[in-house]
Amino acid sequence: MMNLGAGPQPATDPGATAAAAIIDVTETTFMKDVVDASRELPVIVDFWAPWCGPCKTLTPALEAAVTAAKGKVRLAKINVDENARLVEMLGKQLGQPIQSIPTVYAFVNGQPVDGFQGVVPASELKAFIDQLIAQSPAGDGGLADAVAAADEMMATGAIADAVQIFAAIIEEDPAFLPAIAGLARAHLALGDLAQAHVALALTPAGKEGAPEIAAIRAQLDLAEASAALGDTGDLRARLEADPNDHQARLDLAVALAAGGDPGGAADELLEAYRRDREWNESAAKTQLLTLIESLGPKDPLAGKLRRRLGSMLFG
Repeated sequence: MMNLGAGPQPATDPGATAAAAIIDVTETTFMKDVVDASRELPVIVDFWAPWCGPCKTLTPALEAAVTAAKGKVRLAKINVDENARLVEMLGKQLGQPIQSIPTVYAFVNGQPVDGFQGVVPASELKAFIDQLIAQSPAGDGGLADAVAAADEMMATGAIADAVQIFAAIIEEDPAFLPAIAGLARAHLALGDLAQAHVALALTPAGKEGAPEIAAIRAQLDLAEASAALGDTGDLRARLEADPNDHQARLDLAVALAAGGDPGGAADELLEAYRRDREWNESAAKTQLLTLIESLGPKDPLAGKLRRRLGSMLFG
């Protein structure tokens, strides 16, 4: 990887567009060519620059892998030098600045679902693309529909039935991340934290940072942390007696999040951060980031909290 502050910057593209599935993207075309297009098939976004040596290795390899996929996935290349504002905006959306290149993110159904930094072997690129194709509405063999059906079962309280559906999907495709995350969520909903961890252990190596996996892991962390806490009434009483009891406020936030009230948890964490940003090594900020991660990238509250935290950090 190379730091974005490096130079010099010659004007040649390290990888020429090899097929219609490989395009250059700008701030003007990003929504159409990445977000909207990913609702039809996965779109891989390659952040590169002409001066980046590792990019000259990764970009051609990506182009070859995408071409080999024969239209089942697209590659959108973003020149970070020419699209600095877009790169900054995407970094905020993704929850972390894009500071090193090459960086790759994949979008499916309008949302970022996976990514990596640096040069990776061709075998890993193929596995990365195969997993994306499996998540595509057009290429997953109906597995996404099965996950949606299991999610509906959970929503109606048929959690044990959902467990069986998620398990069957994983038997069909052991690397299908939405099903792995779903199985962990179902066990968490049943209160079986140990089995939720067992489900998470099915995550393929290198995919632990995928948004759906990171979300359920954060939910598990919150659930385990809340198990050792007292009654929320006691915590509220402590805060009423001393609004600067930061530990009580953080404990209350954890309990609220684990109890299904992320909005209430966010309010407490934002208030704790407002009162004392540095307390306990910025514990309020750390817990807020865990809450955001637990919500997953598609939750509108997650985006709202990222913006709120950003305004508090830099406002």
